[in-house]
Amino acid sequence: MDAISLDLRLRVLRDCERDERRREATAETFGVSRSFVQKLLRRSGWGDPIAPRPHAGGPAAALDGAALDELRALVKGRPDATLAELSAALRAGGGPAVSVATVCRALQALDLPVKKSRCTRASGTRRGCGRCGAGGGGGQGRRTRRGSCSSTRAGLTRP
Repeated sequence: MDAISLDLRLRVLRDCERDERRREATAETFGVSRSFVQKLLRRSGWGDPIAPRPHAGGPAAALDGAALDELRALVKGRPDATLAELSAALRAGGGPAVSVATVCRALQALDLPVKKSRCTRASGTRRGCGRCGAGGGGGQGRRTRRGSCSSTRAGLTRP
């Protein structure tokens, strides 16, 4: 979400000072929230600048440059490793203990392939491992009850 421009902030302040209207009316006129008008008036009354503040930057990244290089080397050495295995390998190699989601985001940032689990299909034409039922199978096809039909058209029955 973008910060509200300095021009709009100045117009809101001028409107509040000029008309002595209620804050709700000013907020509705300019399409901002009542709390924004209150905070803006408080900042201007205290002598603080009313310009939008810069973004604080958020939390520091869990994986720094060295850990990202290590992750890139791990994927190059074992391209079929799962996210959980990569996370464990990073931790075992002296890197930070990070979650599977953090490893996934790091791989996406590095433009490296993401493998979610052992049973995820590699492509739409290959079958999964068959142990967990993911990816179509391993011989365990879907079965319909005798006398039922898998068609979606009404009136069709199976002999």
